[in-house]
Amino acid sequence: MSGRDYSKLANGWEFIEDTAYDNESDLLHDLRRQALEAGFEQGSAAQARFMAIQVRQTRARSVIILGTGALVETVHLIGALNELPADTPGQLTAVDSSAQGTTLIRRAFARMQDHTHVKLRVVNAKADVFLPRLNPGDYDMVIVTGDEQNYSGAFDHADRLLRRDGVLMLCDALALRGAAGHDSAADPANTVDSPETGGRMMHMCQLIDDAFDDERFDSALIPVGTGMILSIKR
Repeated sequence: MSGRDYSKLANGWEFIEDTAYDNESDLLHDLRRQALEAGFEQGSAAQARFMAIQVRQTRARSVIILGTGALVETVHLIGALNELPADTPGQLTAVDSSAQGTTLIRRAFARMQDHTHVKLRVVNAKADVFLPRLNPGDYDMVIVTGDEQNYSGAFDHADRLLRRDGVLMLCDALALRGAAGHDSAADPANTVDSPETGGRMMHMCQLIDDAFDDERFDSALIPVGTGMILSIKR
């Protein structure tokens, strides 16, 4: 591809993101603002929409999201799980490394509670401390986003927790966090050249290699949001 092709691709990616953002509800826009004001950068609107579509497509009933103030993603997931019958409600476990993040999620759920039958469990804990306590083979989907520490041991945890054909999503595979707002295309030119960014890029590159080398999963690198590693448990 030429430089002009890549420029067109970046513009197209920006159009996709803006379209997804424009089609979010007023509630989501309000919650996004609240989260940003509290200091929690929110992920791509297109990515959150993709997560919800995957929940519907796979008919997932039990989902775990590991995040850091991942309010928008959590609300999208609740909406998707709410489409399950009320007599067999979906369950979302939101594990947040920030106490303030868990508070935001609980407040958002309180605003939705009259319109949803989803069971929500919110936990303020580090992933490597909480996940070993969960029953093996009980989950249909595991989503990882937020702080780098949330990704530690992702494939080992997912292999234990997921049912066969369960889905693992690792967000920000391109390490572009900070360039994923609805007003900014996921363009490598928007990244900041810093030791922190460089370290995250190296970590995500290793995760991509690990995904394709791990024989327990079938994996693909998906161009949504700031990149996603999508893995299916064999």
